[in-house]
Amino acid sequence: MEILQTLPPFEDPNLLVGFEAASDAAVYRLRDDLALIATLDFFTPIVDDPYWFGQIAAANSLSDVYAMGGIPFLALNILCFPKKGDKEILRAILQGGAEKVREAGAVLAGGHSVDDQEIKYGLAVVGTVHPRRFVTNAGARPGDVLFLTKPIGTGIIATAIKGDLVDKNVVVRTVKIMATLNRAAAEVMNKVGANAATDITGFGLLGHALEMAQASKVQLIISAGKVPIIKEALELLRLGLIPEGDYENVRFCEKSVEIAPEVDQSLALLLHDAQTSGGLLISVARDKAQTFYEELLKKGVFEAAQIGHVEAGPAKVVVTP
Repeated sequence: MEILQTLPPFEDPNLLVGFEAASDAAVYRLRDDLALIATLDFFTPIVDDPYWFGQIAAANSLSDVYAMGGIPFLALNILCFPKKGDKEILRAILQGGAEKVREAGAVLAGGHSVDDQEIKYGLAVVGTVHPRRFVTNAGARPGDVLFLTKPIGTGIIATAIKGDLVDKNVVVRTVKIMATLNRAAAEVMNKVGANAATDITGFGLLGHALEMAQASKVQLIISAGKVPIIKEALELLRLGLIPEGDYENVRFCEKSVEIAPEVDQSLALLLHDAQTSGGLLISVARDKAQTFYEELLKKGVFEAAQIGHVEAGPAKVVVTP
């Protein structure tokens, strides 16, 4: 992000969202009633099964469009794969990704591959949104209520999977969480309305919450005890299984995230856990909050939870018990 700020800006009145506030995707207006959302993401395998890796990577890429309140309609594969690699692994990755794109109601229209010894996969995605109805991380307002739509802890579980340190049932549940589209939550945002949203990925819940606080110039108050978690992730963390990325997130947050001394230290660290294809953090006006939550449940987003609220004040995140 700091490097991007040193580049000469692109001036275009139709570029409604660029990279200025660490938004999830770019938004470009085509006409008064239509804008495009454009994004891309790809990464190395985080699970052993190539089919599920393809599903997770695709869901993660599509998530940026959903976080902006958009509807994805076109996707392109981004693939790094060894030229002499096992073609069945390749087929499984691409099949998983294609099925997730189809589930999203979008079209997969090709892509690009590079000969690379380290496998990487993801998507470039284009979506649509009304130019006056897209959602960013910059609209949270004092008095808003904060919702999180998926439990956190997938980074720790993914690390445990690599070391064969976690029960198969936990693996299955975690993989399904990561492979689940944020489509339903985006549909609720579009129906009920939301002031701000972002998806929770590499910077963890607190990192992305901090970006929202800074972009919106408000304080986010998060109650640690209300945050939905994968309980096995907390157990593994207490045993000392902590990915390096989580420590990096702590350093990223340390100047602008205040954690009350009463908050369990292990739980506080879990809130920094780097997620893959995490849920949406959504800021909703208080008078809409109950309806918003009820609509999430109707859509099957059963692990969503109200985790805090927004206050006026210097841009920061405050974590309470």
